[in-house]
Amino acid sequence: MTTSVQLPQSGNSITAPSAVEAFSLSKGYGRADTRVMALRNVSVSFETGKFTAIMGPSGSGKSTLMHCLAGLDTADEGRITVGGTEITGLNDKQLTTLRRERIGFVFQAFNLVPTLTAEQNITLPLALAGAKTDAMWFTEVVATLGLKDRLSHRPHELSGGQQQRVAVARALLTRPDVIFGDEPTGNLDSKSGGEVLALLRRSSREMGQTIIMVTHDPVAASYADRVVLMSDGGLVGELRNPTTESVLVALGKLGA
Repeated sequence: MTTSVQLPQSGNSITAPSAVEAFSLSKGYGRADTRVMALRNVSVSFETGKFTAIMGPSGSGKSTLMHCLAGLDTADEGRITVGGTEITGLNDKQLTTLRRERIGFVFQAFNLVPTLTAEQNITLPLALAGAKTDAMWFTEVVATLGLKDRLSHRPHELSGGQQQRVAVARALLTRPDVIFGDEPTGNLDSKSGGEVLALLRRSSREMGQTIIMVTHDPVAASYADRVVLMSDGGLVGELRNPTTESVLVALGKLGA
């Protein structure tokens, strides 16, 4: 296990920005004696076109880190850049636009609109933004995810794995700077979960998509190019080219 975490350099020295970078993030909840620090001076970068998993024991800060990186929560201190653009200090309207146009999400709950078809769910973010769908890219994404014959189906007519594929397609369609996955296979059986993880890995390796996934599952993490390890609100190490076994050993050392 690598015991050091790759840290971003100072802003002036970056020539090719990573997809997402965090600089000295701190985040606390509560006040005075009851205050709990969820993030403690966290600095980390996520390479463009790579699949990274964030792991750690319960309460380690991994979900808080993802929420701050995605603009779903704000840090008390520090800076965040997405695609080379600093998002720290953006107002709610600007953050909403950023999330809609430059960030994709795949959650544990599929978050599909039950009255819409698979195709309509995939194109929904573009429709809400009043943007035109790139037909060639849509066809490529749908073909890659094996959804060509399911586009007219509504969510209740799809299996869990198929519903999550629709969610992945929706996230990919806008060509975001990054896709965040929050336990994306948590509601799936092992076979469906493996299929979705393989698709995420293909999205990274074949489409150049940057993916950052929070997970507690060592098997899920083994699909990533890199695992970032957290404990007590800080970064404590990383694994490159992880395997299920190496992740289990690393988590065991953290008491997870």
